[in-house]
Amino acid sequence: MSTWFKKELGDAIMAAPFLETLKEQFSSIYSAEENSEQAALFVHYDSEGRLHCEVTVYFSPATATLANAVNAEPCKEPYTQGLSLLAGHKKAS
Repeated sequence: MSTWFKKELGDAIMAAPFLETLKEQFSSIYSAEENSEQAALFVHYDSEGRLHCEVTVYFSPATATLANAVNAEPCKEPYTQGLSLLAGHKKAS
């Protein structure tokens, strides 16, 4: 299981409630799992010179259940530069 997933959320202000919901869902699904050290959500804020930031959430392969539940799309493993840990373990891969 090595497929990462991403969900583009758009504007950072509008994405905030969804990010909180994701953290809650993550906690309820993965906190008790045996392999939870491989589960993590990362967030990337990208402004690219625009007035507002665009938010993308990356799901480690171990979070495929949650990624599928929110219709995240498969992607390559993201670069770590510019990523912030949203939930889980920073060293998840």
